[in-house]
Amino acid sequence: MLSDAFAHLRVRGAIFLTGLYTEKWAYRSVPTEDIAALLIPGEDRVILFHLIGAGRCWIAIEGGEKHWASAGDVIVLPYGHDHRMGGSADTAVLAAAADLVADPPWERMPVIEYGEGGERTQVMCGYMLCDDPLFDPRMGALPPVFVVSPSGAAGQYVRAGIEYAMHQTTLVGDDRFEVPPEIPQMLLTEVLKLHLASAPASEQGFARALRDPVAGPAMALIHETPERKWTVADLAASVNVSVSLLDERFRDVLGVPPIRYLTGWRMHLAQALLTSTDLGVASIARRVGYESEEAFSRAFKRSHGESPSVWRRGASGAVTPDRP
Repeated sequence: MLSDAFAHLRVRGAIFLTGLYTEKWAYRSVPTEDIAALLIPGEDRVILFHLIGAGRCWIAIEGGEKHWASAGDVIVLPYGHDHRMGGSADTAVLAAAADLVADPPWERMPVIEYGEGGERTQVMCGYMLCDDPLFDPRMGALPPVFVVSPSGAAGQYVRAGIEYAMHQTTLVGDDRFEVPPEIPQMLLTEVLKLHLASAPASEQGFARALRDPVAGPAMALIHETPERKWTVADLAASVNVSVSLLDERFRDVLGVPPIRYLTGWRMHLAQALLTSTDLGVASIARRVGYESEEAFSRAFKRSHGESPSVWRRGASGAVTPDRP
């Protein structure tokens, strides 16, 4: 069960702050090592965790497409990639986030305010440190940026938790702020469970498989290059094991053979891209390893019961344009 898999997840440090942006606005991020140093000196990697409290905005890592999020959505950058973020209105002005707030040390956590005075977007920003293999970029267990849309009780829980964490972020040294780790740990676990609920074999042992000496490296290859024409023989050769051993380990720890896991992972990625980006179905098909839109649509329909375009229109918070 996913709840069991996250039982040992531990957050070592976290801070939360608020950003209030008004249209038009856009910025580029602070280097992650600077944020990590605020948590624990010497750290160079951080998890970014942003709840959209009001309005609508996009986020994109360098060289990547825009992912859109609306009020109630949570944006996660599990490996702390440098990124750009902005509102609904296009603007050529790209501010440096470091220029939007006074340099530390701070007496209290700052509130970032930026924009031209139009419609407001509120972002409650969390920054966390965690050593779990889920956040090891070499494993590629998570996309570099993804959007989760908690609804109902889960949505209320996440929002209330973040608001509470923000109030609990306090100065603990001359230049360091902290929030009790139990709060962000619960929030991170809840959002990961929501995101990974559609991952292949998530209930059979996804997190445990990442630690497996045979299945883990093969999963990392699939996560890194889902578009590659993988065969079981290719995967086995890449991790220096026999085909039979690789198949056995996948079935034992994940409950599915390697190629079924590959297909499931592709569908998981496709679902996230359909929900939070305006990439067309043909582009998404290529991103997840299908040479034709038709082949991808057939596979997606087998997995989700309807075509990608129909599923996208019905998904909560889906982006409607379909670009090629």
